[in-house]
Amino acid sequence: MFMEKIYYFDTYEEDVVKSKNQDYKLKTNYKWIHKNIFYRFFSWVIYYIFMLVSLVYCKLILKVTVKNKKVLKKAKNFFVYSNHTQELGDVFNPLLILFPKRPYAVCSAANLGIPILGKVLPMLGGIVIPDNIHSMMKFNDAVSYYARKHPIVIYPEAHLWPYYTDIRPFTNTSFTYPIKLNIPCFVFTTTYQKGKKKPKITIYIDGPYYPNNDIPLKEARNELHDKVYKQMKERSKNSSFEFITYKKRT
Repeated sequence: MFMEKIYYFDTYEEDVVKSKNQDYKLKTNYKWIHKNIFYRFFSWVIYYIFMLVSLVYCKLILKVTVKNKKVLKKAKNFFVYSNHTQELGDVFNPLLILFPKRPYAVCSAANLGIPILGKVLPMLGGIVIPDNIHSMMKFNDAVSYYARKHPIVIYPEAHLWPYYTDIRPFTNTSFTYPIKLNIPCFVFTTTYQKGKKKPKITIYIDGPYYPNNDIPLKEARNELHDKVYKQMKERSKNSSFEFITYKKRT
């Protein structure tokens, strides 16, 4: 039996779940690209450790089912856009789904404040969004650098809303990357169905969606955003159980 949970919100741009260090600030000497051989070695060690953790967590605890994974078979480097509804699942699911490819993920600095996980998140593949415009160039360089050989996971909704069954509006800002780098993108949509003790999770994969380089950047960005958003909205209809009810304050 499920107990009803209700989360109230004012706007789609707010965090309904906050970490202990929600206002975590990056150090002035923070590095986004690491080429040090020792850092890279331990980064791979941490990746494989978390791969084993993700196998146990996603399969045995969350009991995730993945649909249409075959579309990724021939893909090399690409972007992934997904709805943001699982605190740990959104870290572990891409590791498992995209294996043997090693994904990197765009994340907020607040994630570095998560106990234990936050400390190793950059080594695991977290590309942290800076909190000032002066560091954005380094951040953008890091996204371009890792996108050459790795899938890049982006949660365009930006804020975590656990078990939310619809798709929140999101900006087209992050769709500049696949267009400028001429790299396709895929869509991961997490949906929820009723289970015995907790909701079942089904993730649908769609794509690839290719950037249109025959039109101006602004138009191409809008076009790609609309395709991804429309696909997420369509797949979200496969959610048939609401574990947490979200209500807008009046």
